[in-house]
Amino acid sequence: MSTRALGKRSPLQGTKARKPLHTVSTDLGHYDRSDPFSAINVLRKLLSLLPTKLGGCQYKMTPEEHKLSMHLLMIVEPFVGATPSRRNISRQPTEILDSIAFYVDSKRDLLSLALTCQRMYSIVFPRHFNYRVIKAKVSSIRVWNHLIVHRGLARHVRHLDILDERSLESEIVPSGITTTDTDVESTDDELEIHAKQEKLLISAVGRMHSLQSFRWSCTHSLILIASLWPTLLKFPRLSLVELNDNTMFLPREDQDSDEEGSSNRTKKAPVLREMTTVSIKSIKSSYGITKHPQLLRIAELLASYPNLQNLDIAYTSPRGPGFTRPTADDFYLCGRWKNLTSLTLNNLWCTTQGLDCLATFLSAHDSLETLHFDSTVASIATLATLLPNNTLPRLKELKSSREFANAILSCKSDVPRPVETLKGIKLSGSEWDRTFFANLARAGGKISRVELAGWNEMEDLRKLLECVPKLSWLDVGNRGSFGPILNKAANVYNANEWATMLMLVPEITTFYGVKLFQQVPIVPVNEKEPILCVSDRSKVKKNEETASLLAWKCPKLRRLEHWEDGGSKVIVLFREDGKIKYQVRRIKPENRNNLSTQ
Repeated sequence: MSTRALGKRSPLQGTKARKPLHTVSTDLGHYDRSDPFSAINVLRKLLSLLPTKLGGCQYKMTPEEHKLSMHLLMIVEPFVGATPSRRNISRQPTEILDSIAFYVDSKRDLLSLALTCQRMYSIVFPRHFNYRVIKAKVSSIRVWNHLIVHRGLARHVRHLDILDERSLESEIVPSGITTTDTDVESTDDELEIHAKQEKLLISAVGRMHSLQSFRWSCTHSLILIASLWPTLLKFPRLSLVELNDNTMFLPREDQDSDEEGSSNRTKKAPVLREMTTVSIKSIKSSYGITKHPQLLRIAELLASYPNLQNLDIAYTSPRGPGFTRPTADDFYLCGRWKNLTSLTLNNLWCTTQGLDCLATFLSAHDSLETLHFDSTVASIATLATLLPNNTLPRLKELKSSREFANAILSCKSDVPRPVETLKGIKLSGSEWDRTFFANLARAGGKISRVELAGWNEMEDLRKLLECVPKLSWLDVGNRGSFGPILNKAANVYNANEWATMLMLVPEITTFYGVKLFQQVPIVPVNEKEPILCVSDRSKVKKNEETASLLAWKCPKLRRLEHWEDGGSKVIVLFREDGKIKYQVRRIKPENRNNLSTQ
């Protein structure tokens, strides 16, 4: 008879069956030591099963489970634990660490990498840190022989600087080489020493496959840059070249051009797409100079750089009759670089027949932002009529003569040019000045910096400031340096007159070219009450009045010209306890044109 029929209920009726417990395998061989994610998941699963145990076994592990948990923690600990991992970078093979250091170019970054541990220090310093920058003379054949023998170290060179034999600049070479004698230094025939040096230099440079920048200033050696240049064209990472050599402006000889012309027909010149900056300048030395310089060698050199961004070509004319300047007509006709943003051309000559080439050259480089054009152009007035509309639409900085600036600023543009800086302009009070002021008034809304090359009358400066109301930096240059010689002003100008004129530009912060302060003795900082004579006290009081006057009429003016000649000192205005004070500060000459007043 069933339980239901007897009217009784079974003790098991109405109770739910307990779910079977999920167990975790305690076999340590089932878990991969290189998989921390699986280990952490198994450990979490093992801990979640502890509350489900019955009776006194709840929250307790068996010896096998405890052993398993410790094994899982050992797998996870190297990745998330506080102790250092056994698989860190310092335990890698030496070849891998050397390859890692190879991809660090900066010496500063290399120093930081070397200071991480003793292992990295032992690799970075002897093999990389001392080889990133090499600065030596051609006659330092011990250096070139060392790089030839140790070609694995030569591939670590990033920057190579060939110094002139007469240079007083100190060399930068790997330690230990300068004191090591080699058999390549001695030679029985002194007439063959230059050929020996050239051979070693070319062979050493040929092993610098990671070279990024190259600077040549060897101007008194029989070794020419032309013999080294084919080797440099083999380096695809080369991005910066600076050549200071007169031989770059030498004309091509007939037989030389015929031989190279025939070779160029059969062999195409290599193309370096990483090259972005090229600087080619002549020097004042008479070595390698010619009376009829040309740009043919330079044009052939630049033809291998399609992605050029910065180009600087400067020629120094030697003194004496019969010397001419390089004619740039062919250069303007053929030179085209779509990514060119900065261009400097100094002391070149453009003929009347080359005006069309120059106009086309300027209009073809839409990306130009900085243009320094200190060259002579025949019939400069005609250039303004030849320039097409929208020439140089992105120009921000222009350094040129007043006539060339007129040609650029008078060219029509659909979008106003973002010109912010003008340099090299001379104001003489002529008709060209009035044309320049008219063009400047149309484009002067964004000009914030003007550096003049010279001026004659303050009225011209006043007209200039009326055209640039947002000017913040002004350097008026020298007075009476051209045109009719005017009376040179005294060392100290009338501060009230200049301050009144500077009120036309309320945003002015820096003013150079005029000395408004009188010379007083330098007082040490620790001396609170200096002893001054009567005349010096009068000068100090006058300078304080000048500082207060300038600060009152030009609230934002901070930096002015020092009373001494040179660019190592400036006068800085500042406010302290509600009073206007001035202070003399020393700056580096290269920082004179910066806005900071450190």
